Amino acid sequence: MPKVKTKSLAKKRFSVTGTGKIKRKHAFKSHILTKKSTKRKRNLTHAGLVDKSDERRIKLMLNL
Repeated sequence: MPKVKTKSLAKKRFSVTGTGKIKRKHAFKSHILTKKSTKRKRNLTHAGLVDKSDERRIKLMLNL
């Protein structure tokens, strides 16, 4: 039986922490930054965790 491939979309966007949670980056930080406040841009810099409800789907994409 062939190996199961990981979705390229998922491997580029998510990483798994040591405890098994899935880490993600925030959206809206790539362009049109002049109208966004400094505080908002700073908070978008830090990585976040994927919500519990989406975790199962992303783990399937990553073959975990």
